[in-house]
Amino acid sequence: MMSRYAAVERNTNETQIRVTLDLDAAVGGRAETGHGFLDHMLEQLIRHGRLALEVEAQGDLHVDVHHLAEDTGITLGQAFAAALGDRSGIERYASAFVPMDETLAHVVLDLSGRPFLAFSPEGFEGVSGGFNAHHLRELLRGFCNHAGATMHVRILAGTETHHVCEAVIKAWARCVATATRITTEGLPSTKGLL
Repeated sequence: MMSRYAAVERNTNETQIRVTLDLDAAVGGRAETGHGFLDHMLEQLIRHGRLALEVEAQGDLHVDVHHLAEDTGITLGQAFAAALGDRSGIERYASAFVPMDETLAHVVLDLSGRPFLAFSPEGFEGVSGGFNAHHLRELLRGFCNHAGATMHVRILAGTETHHVCEAVIKAWARCVATATRITTEGLPSTKGLL
Protein backbone atom coordinates (compact mmCIF):
# COMPACT_ATOMS: atom_id res chain seq x y z
CA MET A 1 0.00 0.00 0.00
CA MET A 2 1.22 3.48 -0.83
CA SER A 3 1.96 5.95 1.94
CA ARG A 4 -1.05 8.04 2.87
CA TYR A 5 0.92 11.08 3.95
CA ALA A 6 0.66 14.73 2.95
CA ALA A 7 2.30 18.03 3.83
CA VAL A 8 0.52 21.14 2.62
CA GLU A 9 1.23 24.85 3.03
CA ARG A 10 -1.08 27.77 2.35
CA ASN A 11 0.23 31.33 2.49
CA THR A 12 -1.96 34.35 1.83
CA ASN A 13 -2.03 37.97 2.94
CA GLU A 14 -4.39 36.87 5.73
CA THR A 15 -3.01 33.50 6.91
CA GLN A 16 0.03 31.25 6.86
CA ILE A 17 -0.77 27.59 7.46
CA ARG A 18 1.17 24.31 7.39
CA VAL A 19 -0.51 20.92 7.80
CA THR A 20 1.09 17.49 7.92
CA LEU A 21 -1.11 14.39 7.93
CA ASP A 22 -0.37 10.67 8.02
CA LEU A 23 -3.50 8.53 7.88
CA ASP A 24 -1.65 5.36 8.88
CA ALA A 25 0.72 6.55 11.63
CA ALA A 26 0.16 6.39 15.38
CA VAL A 27 -2.29 8.92 16.78
CA GLY A 28 -0.75 12.19 17.84
CA GLY A 29 0.13 15.67 16.82
CA ARG A 30 -0.48 19.25 17.76
CA ALA A 31 -2.45 22.32 16.84
CA GLU A 32 -0.91 25.76 17.16
CA THR A 33 -2.98 28.43 15.46
CA GLY A 34 -2.71 31.29 17.91
CA HIS A 35 -6.42 30.94 18.69
CA GLY A 36 -7.12 28.90 21.82
CA PHE A 37 -10.60 27.67 20.93
CA LEU A 38 -9.62 26.67 17.39
CA ASP A 39 -6.64 24.78 18.84
CA HIS A 40 -9.02 23.02 21.22
CA MET A 41 -11.25 21.98 18.32
CA LEU A 42 -8.31 20.71 16.25
CA GLU A 43 -7.04 18.74 19.24
CA GLN A 44 -10.44 17.02 19.32
CA LEU A 45 -10.07 16.23 15.61
CA ILE A 46 -6.66 14.65 16.26
CA ARG A 47 -7.81 12.58 19.23
CA HIS A 48 -11.23 11.44 18.09
CA GLY A 49 -10.24 11.16 14.44
CA ARG A 50 -7.33 8.93 15.50
CA LEU A 51 -5.04 11.04 13.33
CA ALA A 52 -1.36 11.80 13.09
CA LEU A 53 -1.92 15.48 12.34
CA GLU A 54 0.00 18.69 12.91
CA VAL A 55 -1.39 22.13 12.21
CA GLU A 56 0.77 25.23 12.50
CA ALA A 57 -0.98 28.45 11.59
CA GLN A 58 -1.16 32.14 12.13
CA GLY A 59 -3.62 34.65 10.83
CA ASP A 60 -5.08 38.12 11.09
CA LEU A 61 -6.75 37.54 14.45
CA HIS A 62 -6.82 41.30 15.01
CA VAL A 63 -9.57 41.28 12.35
CA ASP A 64 -11.45 38.10 13.33
CA VAL A 65 -10.92 34.33 13.49
CA HIS A 66 -12.94 33.92 10.26
CA HIS A 67 -9.99 33.86 7.83
CA LEU A 68 -7.97 31.53 10.05
CA ALA A 69 -10.87 29.08 10.45
CA GLU A 70 -11.68 29.08 6.75
CA ASP A 71 -8.09 28.73 5.56
CA THR A 72 -7.34 26.03 8.12
CA GLY A 73 -10.30 24.08 6.74
CA ILE A 74 -9.03 24.60 3.19
CA THR A 75 -5.54 23.39 4.09
CA LEU A 76 -6.89 20.39 6.02
CA GLY A 77 -9.02 19.49 3.00
CA GLN A 78 -6.03 19.72 0.67
CA ALA A 79 -4.00 17.50 3.00
CA PHE A 80 -6.75 14.87 3.18
CA ALA A 81 -7.19 14.90 -0.60
CA ALA A 82 -3.45 14.41 -1.11
CA ALA A 83 -3.14 11.70 1.55
CA LEU A 84 -6.16 9.77 0.25
CA GLY A 85 -4.82 9.69 -3.31
CA ASP A 86 -7.28 7.88 -5.58
CA ARG A 87 -9.16 6.68 -2.43
CA SER A 88 -8.70 3.00 -3.24
CA GLY A 89 -9.83 0.68 -0.48
CA ILE A 90 -11.32 3.31 1.84
CA GLU A 91 -14.55 2.75 3.73
CA ARG A 92 -15.77 6.07 2.22
CA TYR A 93 -18.98 6.57 4.23
CA ALA A 94 -19.42 7.27 7.94
CA SER A 95 -22.03 8.55 10.34
CA ALA A 96 -21.63 9.56 13.98
CA PHE A 97 -23.81 10.90 16.76
CA VAL A 98 -22.00 12.68 19.60
CA PRO A 99 -23.68 13.88 22.79
CA MET A 100 -22.11 16.52 24.99
CA ASP A 101 -24.30 17.26 27.99
CA GLU A 102 -27.38 19.10 26.60
CA THR A 103 -26.04 18.94 23.05
CA LEU A 104 -26.47 16.20 20.45
CA ALA A 105 -24.74 16.48 17.07
CA HIS A 106 -25.03 14.19 14.06
CA VAL A 107 -22.53 14.20 11.19
CA VAL A 108 -22.66 12.09 8.03
CA LEU A 109 -19.60 12.03 5.77
CA ASP A 110 -18.98 10.74 2.26
CA LEU A 111 -15.46 10.97 0.86
CA SER A 112 -17.02 10.95 -2.59
CA GLY A 113 -14.77 13.42 -4.38
CA ARG A 114 -17.78 15.75 -4.60
CA PRO A 115 -17.73 18.80 -2.29
CA PHE A 116 -20.90 19.71 -0.44
CA LEU A 117 -21.71 20.92 3.06
CA ALA A 118 -25.19 21.00 4.56
CA PHE A 119 -24.92 22.94 7.83
CA SER A 120 -27.20 25.52 9.33
CA PRO A 121 -26.04 27.35 12.45
CA GLU A 122 -29.24 29.30 13.03
CA GLY A 123 -30.22 29.36 16.69
CA PHE A 124 -26.66 28.98 17.94
CA GLU A 125 -25.52 32.57 17.87
CA GLY A 126 -23.34 32.54 20.99
CA VAL A 127 -19.56 32.90 21.05
CA SER A 128 -16.94 30.74 22.77
CA GLY A 129 -13.47 32.24 22.92
CA GLY A 130 -14.25 34.46 19.93
CA PHE A 131 -15.42 31.43 17.91
CA ASN A 132 -19.01 30.83 16.85
CA ALA A 133 -21.05 28.40 14.77
CA HIS A 134 -20.46 30.48 11.63
CA HIS A 135 -16.70 30.06 12.05
CA LEU A 136 -17.27 26.33 12.48
CA ARG A 137 -19.24 26.32 9.22
CA GLU A 138 -16.34 28.01 7.40
CA LEU A 139 -13.86 25.48 8.79
CA LEU A 140 -16.02 22.59 7.63
CA ARG A 141 -16.85 24.19 4.26
CA GLY A 142 -13.16 24.74 3.55
CA PHE A 143 -12.51 21.08 4.37
CA CYS A 144 -15.35 19.76 2.20
CA ASN A 145 -14.51 21.95 -0.78
CA HIS A 146 -10.87 20.88 -0.85
CA ALA A 147 -11.08 17.28 0.40
CA GLY A 148 -13.83 16.49 -2.08
CA ALA A 149 -16.19 15.49 0.73
CA THR A 150 -19.93 15.62 1.20
CA MET A 151 -20.92 16.35 4.79
CA HIS A 152 -24.27 16.81 6.48
CA VAL A 153 -24.22 18.33 9.97
CA ARG A 154 -27.32 18.34 12.16
CA ILE A 155 -27.52 19.82 15.62
CA LEU A 156 -30.36 17.85 17.19
CA ALA A 157 -30.17 19.53 20.60
CA GLY A 158 -28.03 22.19 22.18
CA THR A 159 -27.92 25.61 23.75
CA GLU A 160 -24.29 26.30 24.60
CA THR A 161 -21.95 27.31 21.76
CA HIS A 162 -18.87 25.57 23.15
CA HIS A 163 -20.72 22.28 23.44
CA VAL A 164 -22.37 22.63 20.03
CA CYS A 165 -19.05 23.30 18.26
CA GLU A 166 -17.19 20.60 20.16
CA ALA A 167 -19.85 17.92 19.62
CA VAL A 168 -19.87 18.66 15.88
CA ILE A 169 -16.06 18.47 15.69
CA LYS A 170 -16.01 15.18 17.60
CA ALA A 171 -18.71 13.70 15.35
CA TRP A 172 -16.77 14.87 12.27
CA ALA A 173 -13.61 13.35 13.73
CA ARG A 174 -15.27 9.99 14.34
CA CYS A 175 -16.53 10.02 10.75
CA VAL A 176 -13.04 10.77 9.47
CA ALA A 177 -11.63 7.85 11.49
CA THR A 178 -14.14 5.46 9.93
CA ALA A 179 -14.37 6.78 6.37
CA THR A 180 -10.58 6.86 5.80
CA ARG A 181 -10.00 3.28 6.99
CA ILE A 182 -8.80 0.77 4.45
CA THR A 183 -11.49 -1.93 4.48
CA THR A 184 -11.59 -3.33 0.95
CA GLU A 185 -9.72 -3.50 -2.33
CA GLY A 186 -10.38 -1.19 -5.24
CA LEU A 187 -12.54 1.89 -5.26
CA PRO A 188 -15.74 2.00 -3.19
CA SER A 189 -17.83 3.04 -6.20
CA THR A 190 -19.60 1.32 -9.08
CA LYS A 191 -18.36 4.16 -11.30
CA GLY A 192 -14.76 3.06 -10.84
CA LEU A 193 -13.75 6.62 -9.99
CA LEU A 194 -14.09 8.92 -7.00
